[in-house]
Amino acid sequence: MEIITKTFETPNGPAEGVCIKWPGFGILMVTGTKGFLACPAIDVDSCQGYGKAAAIIESSADNPIGTLERFCDRKITKANENARSLGLKEGMPAKEAFALIA
Repeated sequence: MEIITKTFETPNGPAEGVCIKWPGFGILMVTGTKGFLACPAIDVDSCQGYGKAAAIIESSADNPIGTLERFCDRKITKANENARSLGLKEGMPAKEAFALIA
C-alpha cells in the first residue's frame, strides 16, 4: 500500500489531496474544512447522514482517476445536499470545487 498527499492552494485556503493505492485499486479524496470530493468508492449519501458535504468525481474501472493530478481534470457526477448548499453541482470541474470546500 502507498499513501500520496498533495496540497492544492485555492483563494479560500488549502484543499488536501490523499491517494491510497493498492495493486490495481486506489481511493482518492480531496478534503477541505467544509467538505470533500472523492472517487466513487465513497458513499456521499451516507456522508449526508453525518452532516458532511461530499461529492463524487467521475471515475470507472475502465478510466480510473489514478492520480491526484488527474483528479483536477475530472467532473463532479454526484453531490449530496450539503455539498450542493456550498455550490457544488454535477458537471462542475473538480479543481473549481476545491475553493468551495476549502
